Amino acid sequence: MKFKPANNIQDLQYFGEFGGVNPSISDSSTYTFLSAKTMFDTFEGNTDGCYLYSRHSSPSNLYLGEALAAMEGTETANVAGSGMGAITPTILQICGNGDHIVSSRTIYGGTYAFLKNFTPRMGIETSFVDITKLDVVEAAITDNTKMIYCESVSNPLLEVADIKALAKIAKKYDLKLVVDNTFSPLSIAPAQLGADVVLHSLTKFINGSSDTMGGVVCASSDFINSQKSVIDGASMLLGASMDSMRSASILKNMRTLHIRMKQHSKNAAFLAEKFEADGLKTVYPGLKSHPSHEVFTSMMNKEYGYGGMLTIDAGSLEKANELMELMQEKNLGYLAVSLGFYKTLFSAPGTSTSSEIPEDEQAEMGLTDGLIRFSIGLDNDIERTYEMMNACMKEVGVL
Repeated sequence: MKFKPANNIQDLQYFGEFGGVNPSISDSSTYTFLSAKTMFDTFEGNTDGCYLYSRHSSPSNLYLGEALAAMEGTETANVAGSGMGAITPTILQICGNGDHIVSSRTIYGGTYAFLKNFTPRMGIETSFVDITKLDVVEAAITDNTKMIYCESVSNPLLEVADIKALAKIAKKYDLKLVVDNTFSPLSIAPAQLGADVVLHSLTKFINGSSDTMGGVVCASSDFINSQKSVIDGASMLLGASMDSMRSASILKNMRTLHIRMKQHSKNAAFLAEKFEADGLKTVYPGLKSHPSHEVFTSMMNKEYGYGGMLTIDAGSLEKANELMELMQEKNLGYLAVSLGFYKTLFSAPGTSTSSEIPEDEQAEMGLTDGLIRFSIGLDNDIERTYEMMNACMKEVGVL
């Protein structure tokens, strides 16, 4: 793929107010004007380079948004205070009363709960489908459908969406294709494959230090402007804004994202191959046994690998919990939700990040009690990590 997202980030250069190599942080919630007319024009969205109020925007947020748009290859981007603060206004900007969504059945539990339990209050209905079956996706589209929603690599089952094929379906029916790319920054560039809107939880890999929440919507200028409208913009009116201090922190961490993603991917690929060779039921897009391995390979920026997420099945919730507790005790990582940290994180999603999904639906989609989701860290000696994990697995009887 010719698109080079890390280069696009690298090519952005900012100077701080006093010549600093990092841009100055706009530590203000409100901004002054030399004339009342300029304030009015700014409120109406008719002035560039002027700021009114930090819920609308701030220099720090615009710097971060510019870097994220460059990474995804979109015209612009709008940052938010959390991943859900980006996801929910995007859905509500596109859909209203009487509208319909076709969504992947395996998505982040919070998104699933929003679509399943919250948006019906507003008259928005969702059909959850196996996103890897394109005929099923197309069959679910109705006259009222406005959006196809999916994740590049799904949470937690690591199903891979064929974004090019889904984009063709969306275009055929004049729908918006919205893709959450949280699990695969740099590796997959959905907008380059035809997606209309690309979402991220910045909390995860992009920030990388598990100290900040954030989200972003990457899209066309027209769509982002509609979200930021003071009249009817969902992002503006729902108010999930990002603090300037956090924007500045994430922007600094983005400078090392390409290095981190390569190491996350390298380590995850090594462990996945070892786990599978040990006889564990292992799911990782980089394994040839993954049903969508070829689809991922056809879409990816190869230098960044297949990502840092993998799953194994420990056989039961009891075994999964025992193994995770032992690995934490041995300093192999943390029994914690979220992902993208420098240390490995592991959790049983059926009782944590996907617990919003009813048990019968978890069973239908293949989310078993013994499933452990790993966000593989940046360990320098991954062979040593494997040997220690292998010993833990043998001790608790998983192997």
